[in-house]
Amino acid sequence: MHNYNEINKRLPPAVLYGKDGTPLLSWRVLLLPYLEQQDLFKQFKLDEPWDGTHNRKLLEKMPNVYAPVRGKHGPFSTFYQAFDGPGAAFQSDTRQGLRPFTAEGVEATVFEAGRVTRIPGSFPGGTSRTLLLAEAGEAVPWTKPADLPYDPGKPLPALGGQFNEAPTLFRSQRKMGTHALFADGSVQFLSNDADEATLRELIAATGEKGT
Repeated sequence: MHNYNEINKRLPPAVLYGKDGTPLLSWRVLLLPYLEQQDLFKQFKLDEPWDGTHNRKLLEKMPNVYAPVRGKHGPFSTFYQAFDGPGAAFQSDTRQGLRPFTAEGVEATVFEAGRVTRIPGSFPGGTSRTLLLAEAGEAVPWTKPADLPYDPGKPLPALGGQFNEAPTLFRSQRKMGTHALFADGSVQFLSNDADEATLRELIAATGEKGT
């Protein structure tokens, strides 16, 4: 994420859209050149959905960095997902309109919706206090544009652990909590003891507590 940000002066969008607004591919595909997977990236058709005739054949080439450590999951699926929604680090909202941008490091033009997110400028609450990714409660195909949906006015998405007081927060993958990636590049373990207010504060890109 930081390498992408350094070269492109922004973070990758969570979703790669087609010109008509159709969600096509995940940020996990756009990140491939920064994971020493440039050759694999070049095999993707950026104007085709993740499950299109050509791109679906690339599912089986999932890099090990996305592979699940534990938990029940389907083939070529990952638990590593971004927080995506109003107030989160990533905001994929087609209602805000699509605009093209050229990602210099990957030599491709893709379409995105929402704002441009940069490290550290987009996180006034501090990069060490803002969540980017986490182990989700359910795995998704790694190329599919599917992540942890966030809405300040709705219940939090399920993460990958067990949480006795509110089972919808943590479930299934780990007994004590879940791993999460912060905007400063650190990976920390979110304990079962974390309360909902704290999690909402960490998800909010502004560093402010959610409603």
